[in-house]
Amino acid sequence: MDTIIISELEVFYSVGVTDEERRTPQRLLITVEMISDFAKASASDDVEHTVNYFEVSQRLLRFGEGRSWKLIERLASDLAELILKEFGPRSVFVEVKKFVIPQARFVAVRLSCLKSE
Repeated sequence: MDTIIISELEVFYSVGVTDEERRTPQRLLITVEMISDFAKASASDDVEHTVNYFEVSQRLLRFGEGRSWKLIERLASDLAELILKEFGPRSVFVEVKKFVIPQARFVAVRLSCLKSE
């Protein structure tokens, strides 16, 4: 299996346990690893035979518009589901970094999901 990685995509989503925290979108960094077989893409040199990482990144940049989450765990799960459904990798790994604790560099959630057959 092969992997395409989008590392630390900067997005602004409304996420937080309290209403006040969700009131204003905050900076998050999202890392996505999409696992699939890219042999056909390698042979053809055709973007139609791979996961188009540009389209994925553009979709993720828009994903938070008009939405909010209380937990980054739920956000990560929603992102994984979206990527599997819309872009079709065999599996996806999602990491969401949030900058909410001043004494910590960041807090993060990581999860991986397999495409259901």
